[in-house]
Amino acid sequence: MIALAGLATSHPYTDARTLAAQSALAVWEPDAGRLARFRAEHPDAEVFDDLTALLDAKPDGVVLTVPTPQVAPALAAILDRDLPCFVNKPAAATAEQLAALDPVVSRSPHRVLSSSVLRFAPTFEEFRARHAADPAEILAVRATVRHSVRPWAEGLNPWQDDPSAGGGTLVTMGIHGVELLVALLGPEVAVAGAVSAIRRFPTLRSEDTGIIALGWAGGPIGTVEILGATDDEAYAVTAETADGTHSVTLTSGDDPETALGYRGTIAAFLGMVAGEPSPVRWTETRAVLSVLAAARAMTR
Repeated sequence: MIALAGLATSHPYTDARTLAAQSALAVWEPDAGRLARFRAEHPDAEVFDDLTALLDAKPDGVVLTVPTPQVAPALAAILDRDLPCFVNKPAAATAEQLAALDPVVSRSPHRVLSSSVLRFAPTFEEFRARHAADPAEILAVRATVRHSVRPWAEGLNPWQDDPSAGGGTLVTMGIHGVELLVALLGPEVAVAGAVSAIRRFPTLRSEDTGIIALGWAGGPIGTVEILGATDDEAYAVTAETADGTHSVTLTSGDDPETALGYRGTIAAFLGMVAGEPSPVRWTETRAVLSVLAAARAMTR
């Protein structure tokens, strides 16, 4: 049995569709509307009143999706049961949240997977296999994230749009680009600068556009462009080398759950349920979260 602890974003609903074909499901979610939607899609799932009761049911693994400020204590409770856990992104949005998360994860880093699903997109994995083998050849990199934040502007999930809680557009959408570049070039990365603006959705608390400038120790420079003021969804990575430009673009296609890495992420998590360590080292995940927290602080 796989437990879904929280349904705070759209991701666990997608996760559950993949998981339901391979495992019985259990769920806890305090919001009645979100829980009702889940039960309509998965009427056979067992429902629990709180996280403790869910964990007392002895699941084989946990998908954790709670508002970002609640991740550290919830993850601590899960790791206390020695369970593998996939934490839907982002696991931390501020330096304070990351500081609270560090001692929790340090107890069992091999039990924790937290990542943008795009890391597991087949097209990106192929691109990474070609270009990560010799990063010294890369002069500069760029990731572009196009994902509308109109729902936040219309009032959905206000905690995600709060820079001090969910991190806003720069963090919650920016993680996709930062994740891809760290997956390509490694965790020895620092933030050189960040700027953000509101171009289209004036009711936002955070922003709808942003840029993060990055530098790798002894390596290339990079930028992450975050375009929430858009109507489409697409993600691109470009690597500039001495012999030319190499790019990959990720779009939903006919099977978005495969093309955008959702199925690959769940396959990685189920590998952990079977006894494997997390396929993404915590040093990489922490580097991604640290970059985002630093960029967030620069734009307040």
